Amino acid sequence: MPGDLPAVGSFVAADYVVFALMLLVSAAVGVYYAWVDRSQGSTGDFLMGGRSLTAVPVSLSLTAGFMSAITVLASPAEVYRYGAVFGLVGLSYIFTVVVTSEIFLPVFYRLAITSTYEYLELRFNRATRLMGTVLFIVQTVLYTGIVIYAPALALNQVTGMDLWGAVVSTGIVCTFYCTLGGLKAVVWTDVFQVGVMLAGFMAVIIRSVLLQGGIGPIIQHSQQGGRLNLWDFDMNPLRRHTFWTLTVGGTFVWVSVYGINQAQVQRYLSCKTIAHARMALYLNLIGLWVVLVCSVISGLCLYSVYKSCDPWTTGQVTALDQLMPYLVMDILRSYPGVPGLFVAAAYSGSLSTVSSSINALTAVTVEDLIRPHIDLSEKHLSWASKGLSLLYGALCIAMAAIASLMGGVLQAAITIFGIIGGPLLGLFTLGILFPFANSKGAVLGLLSGLVVALWVGIGAQIYPPPAAMSRPLDLSTAGCNFSTGFSNWSSTALPPPHSPFTRERTFSPESTTLLPPHGTVTPGSPESSVFRPVLADSWYSVSYMYFSPIGTLTALTVGVVVSLLSGGWKVNVDSRLTLMKEDTTCYHIFRFFKEKVAGRTRNFDLTKNEARKMGNTNLAFSDVELDLTKGHVTT
Repeated sequence: MPGDLPAVGSFVAADYVVFALMLLVSAAVGVYYAWVDRSQGSTGDFLMGGRSLTAVPVSLSLTAGFMSAITVLASPAEVYRYGAVFGLVGLSYIFTVVVTSEIFLPVFYRLAITSTYEYLELRFNRATRLMGTVLFIVQTVLYTGIVIYAPALALNQVTGMDLWGAVVSTGIVCTFYCTLGGLKAVVWTDVFQVGVMLAGFMAVIIRSVLLQGGIGPIIQHSQQGGRLNLWDFDMNPLRRHTFWTLTVGGTFVWVSVYGINQAQVQRYLSCKTIAHARMALYLNLIGLWVVLVCSVISGLCLYSVYKSCDPWTTGQVTALDQLMPYLVMDILRSYPGVPGLFVAAAYSGSLSTVSSSINALTAVTVEDLIRPHIDLSEKHLSWASKGLSLLYGALCIAMAAIASLMGGVLQAAITIFGIIGGPLLGLFTLGILFPFANSKGAVLGLLSGLVVALWVGIGAQIYPPPAAMSRPLDLSTAGCNFSTGFSNWSSTALPPPHSPFTRERTFSPESTTLLPPHGTVTPGSPESSVFRPVLADSWYSVSYMYFSPIGTLTALTVGVVVSLLSGGWKVNVDSRLTLMKEDTTCYHIFRFFKEKVAGRTRNFDLTKNEARKMGNTNLAFSDVELDLTKGHVTT
């Protein structure tokens, strides 16, 4: 590339303009809804959008809610390092939407609740509700810290902007429009931010395709590099990613998000009818697939460009999550404004998720911790909600410091949802599907699921699984030009600023393959000589995608057994709190066809049918036999 181009890691004025424009639009949405709804001072308007939203914006908001910077940055890096098998998680989205629509949505919508944890008190008792609320707050604050930290890494990589300056600015912008506009601002900002995310992906894909001479070479390179490893049906639960871990484990993870997580439930409960809520879920499925396909293709493009000179091995990036922004600055820096668009895409993903989390945290705090114990007017509760939005915004920024120590953001995020979300999913499922479940079973089930999930999760962090189970793919440096620079594309590229939270790595030009990533152990390595207990290569090595099923099934099993042993069959539960046959789509389909068949039977006239087949009856003919012995003729 020409030497007068800016080096990797620098923005030009057009990039800053594009990036700033995205921030301004997001903030403007919050200001707009604060002005429009200024006369509506109730918590219902602030937290639930007045329950008047329609399917399309809510569906896009659902998609944006957890398709954050983790998707924009970490998913392509996952494909680059481990292959396109991760794309099979798209199958789990189908099961997730069906289960959510058929089991959880009908119950929550019928009860017209604001916090999902209100359900736990209605079904069990207040202690269960408080436990669920506290676990949700811990889970969401930790996850939001990861989401804030991820785009800050991207900005640090491509612009040299101070890492923690970027973290603080992310949190401030989110907190600003959440505090001003409430749920309506969150939903409509999400609609805009989904568009920005897709535009960022498309910029990378189109430029990569042009650079590589078409989509064919990219597919060919990916095939030769083993990246098209889609159909791996190995049932070994210790394998990191297979068809089964991604579909079965992924279903549990995503049901815990869409079925019971306040941030998502709050969105579809804000729809004006249950039909709109169901439609929002199914339209969201399309959005999830589009974003997933874009991220997988971006990962394949990333590999095709750097197949012969891996920037991670050469030390040009210090973490896999920095690969996508590095690619953008490498291949798109001659197009002013486009790198800014991609960083805006990563930033948009985080803004949408963080704003959802802040709004959800505010909702559960008001409904579960303040309203039941403190008597406040609607106006005062509305002001309390806005104050809590500010508080949680600051707390999530602080949690980003913890996120910086968690390694790869994709696995860290799913691990958090598995360890905490899994047992919570088991608790809600127990209440909705098992009428005999009681509060003793609920509490012990939740605690048991949490203990077991923490056991396996912490064990996996202390004793990482062997590389044979995670199976990272080879990365080559054979094509690097070390005399002019590391990258075979960018001879003027400079190494990025080193993050204080990533490991330094030594590199020799003779090396052509990369050592396994952080979180794996290879035979002969220093880590492998450390004493490993018996469970290290079995229980602690189970795929992180199974953390959620383990927590859910443990909570369910213990909850059912304890409930039955403690007299649960005597419990008289309000039918509105459990799933009824009338709630399911299958029931209505069956009833529709049954009524159609019954209607045809009622309309079936044997006389008319016989006339049509045999002709009209002769009125002068009688088919009754005349018996003269019983008759008398008067003369």
